[in-house]
Amino acid sequence: MKMKSLLLLTFIFLLVNIKATNKDKIVGVWYTHEKRSKIKIIKNEDDSYSGTIIWLKKPMEDGKPKLDKNNPNETLKTRELIGLAILNNFKFDDSDEEWVDGTIYDPDSGNTYKCYMWFNGNSNSLNVKGYIGVSLIGRKTTWTRVE
Repeated sequence: MKMKSLLLLTFIFLLVNIKATNKDKIVGVWYTHEKRSKIKIIKNEDDSYSGTIIWLKKPMEDGKPKLDKNNPNETLKTRELIGLAILNNFKFDDSDEEWVDGTIYDPDSGNTYKCYMWFNGNSNSLNVKGYIGVSLIGRKTTWTRVE
């Protein structure tokens, strides 16, 4: 009987660790589409996930660091893009194995979109979909894990 209990506890422990591993596999550094920037995704203390621009292929404009010049908020237009949080408040959905209920900020347009992210079997290719309103309408891109 002791052996069965030990095996059951071991099995439960392994399942819990596999789930934790799955939800955290998004953590790391990612190239965006066309490798124009690198985004570092982290897990926050509240179990949400966020991402920050840590590198730009072309970091300078007119000899100065690129700024968030397209932001509709005048007071935010002077923020440097490197160090800017563009992914916010993602939660892991165990049932769909997706990171959901987050937002993505597009510095090129100055717009913030609802967003969700997922893998299609390859843990080095992250699907990112931003949308307004209904998730059926939006734009999907694939980010590549930085080796």
